[in-house]
Amino acid sequence: MSSSPSSTTLYGGAAGRRVTVRDLTAAKERGERWPMLTAYDAMTARVFDAAGIPVLLVGDSAAMVVYGYDSTLPVTVDDLLPLTAAVVRGSSRALVVADLPFGSYQASPAQALESAARFMKEAGAHAVKLEGGRRVLPQVEALVSAGVPVMAHLGLTPQSVNVMGGYRVQGRGQSGDELMSDAKDLERAGAFSVVLECVPADLAQRVTTSLAIPTIGIGAGAATDAQVLVWQDLMGLTPRPARFVKRYSGLAEEMDRAVRAFAGDVTSGAFPAPEHTYS
Repeated sequence: MSSSPSSTTLYGGAAGRRVTVRDLTAAKERGERWPMLTAYDAMTARVFDAAGIPVLLVGDSAAMVVYGYDSTLPVTVDDLLPLTAAVVRGSSRALVVADLPFGSYQASPAQALESAARFMKEAGAHAVKLEGGRRVLPQVEALVSAGVPVMAHLGLTPQSVNVMGGYRVQGRGQSGDELMSDAKDLERAGAFSVVLECVPADLAQRVTTSLAIPTIGIGAGAATDAQVLVWQDLMGLTPRPARFVKRYSGLAEEMDRAVRAFAGDVTSGAFPAPEHTYS
């Protein structure tokens, strides 16, 4: 008996349980593409979850869009734990992935496991994400051996922006072969997926076809198995988004209009009206 579409479709499918890493692999085997979004609070997580987004990432991008820093580097585990817990509470179907921030896993596999355990035990995350290739293979192996699903991240890795000399496209020339090798090593180490950020589209396509695990693109062309964006970017809240961002809404302009209308009503005395007042 064939399965119904609602039981197999990853995006917008059945809502009776959480999405698992096995669901993501099965989607790749079917050739089904899927969306991933960042989320940092319960209310937006609830909206994205209801829309059928199968994976929500509590990204270290919170450093900029939540805490106001100019890079991802300052954010800490303690900063991200309450955000992750809120996203878990605000969702019922999505797989929630927590970013391991800079300085929380690079020192050793033991440090990585300690950080990941906090996200899973204290915040209820279902997986973690970390950046890097061969240098983090021991961490990936240790986490997977301990039962922690790991999403890898290659290409432009924002936590290494100072070493890279800025936010630049990665994987051109010989470095593309190194990225391909890293991706295969991460798969062998047990990663269940890999984010490819700011890499040439042809390289992302070759990596995608060479791996059994899903690839998630952000500025990596259309051939990856999934696509991810920071939600504030796609909603039009970011003043100067990157080239790879498509703006799906003018939320900044709509918020400005609403706030100005509210302020005008307050200063004119039109708000609160009788219908907003208790007798």
